[in-house]
Amino acid sequence: MSVAVGLPILVGVFVLLYLAFRKAMSPPQLSGPLDMVVRPTPPASPAPAPVVSPPATNAFLAALSRTRELFAGLFDRGRDEREALEALEEALLRADVGAKTAAGLVDAVRGKPDLKAALRDAIRTRLERVAAPLITGPAPHVILVVGVNGSGKTTTIGKLAGRFVGAGKSVILGAGDTFRAGAIEQLQVWGQRAGVEVIAAAEGTDPAAVAHQTAEAAKLRRVDVMICDTAGRLQAQKVLMDELAKVRRVLGKIIPGAPHEVLLVLDATMGQNALSQARIFRDVAGVTGVVLTKLDGTAKGGVVIAIAEEFDLPVKLVGIGEKLDDLRDFDGAAFVDALLPV
Repeated sequence: MSVAVGLPILVGVFVLLYLAFRKAMSPPQLSGPLDMVVRPTPPASPAPAPVVSPPATNAFLAALSRTRELFAGLFDRGRDEREALEALEEALLRADVGAKTAAGLVDAVRGKPDLKAALRDAIRTRLERVAAPLITGPAPHVILVVGVNGSGKTTTIGKLAGRFVGAGKSVILGAGDTFRAGAIEQLQVWGQRAGVEVIAAAEGTDPAAVAHQTAEAAKLRRVDVMICDTAGRLQAQKVLMDELAKVRRVLGKIIPGAPHEVLLVLDATMGQNALSQARIFRDVAGVTGVVLTKLDGTAKGGVVIAIAEEFDLPVKLVGIGEKLDDLRDFDGAAFVDALLPV
């Protein structure tokens, strides 16, 4: 074979070998439509982390001043035990602990040499049994807020949004209280203060529709926390409970496991009436914790103990003022120290 003929053949062989080498070394090319491309799995969500507020001890001392006055002088030395126990039960009732819980606390301290220390231990034990901090899980973490009109529900949502934003989390709010006049606008004002988006619809819109739209937006925007307001028309109790059940179903269909937290907002100044509200909302709404507002404006702070004892529900947050940071984590030990100082 002549050189003139053999050289092109050798060149061709080298070209084929080079192309084969390039193909072997290059990454595989995806074929098919774009929506069939498999994307990398995102990193696992971090473990739930507590949302921490400033220490509560000093704040509780001020907030519980009126309730604390009810127990002044009850534990003076030299008092007859029977007389002291009767006075203690009366003070507990005036603090709106409730008859059943008051009787249980009196029985727990009866015969103890130091009634005050025994009472502190009995109250702390009841609060510790149900203690559960407010935490956030995988995004979007959905919080449903329920409660009657006037309890401070919308204000609590605004303050809670501010707390999450301050902790570096993205937040979206759903204006699900579509029946109370001004509720939507009020939540929008709080949203502006906190710097978060508010999903709203026209007054009278089905609350479940607002919840649906907010949940879809939360997924699309990949926000950390979604907080949804709800109606609080207790005078239409059957209608309200049906609405809440529908909202829960809608949220669960869009975001698995949602709502992950259901916070019941109660007005501390309502005392035993607040407990009646807790009974109504607990089963239908699936309440996981309580936010007790206006604790600084009442002598009925004992309702905290009643909530823990009668409903096995933790008080997760307390409102002790009007400022944005006056929504605090509930601290059982600080509560006992403020109510019954050593």
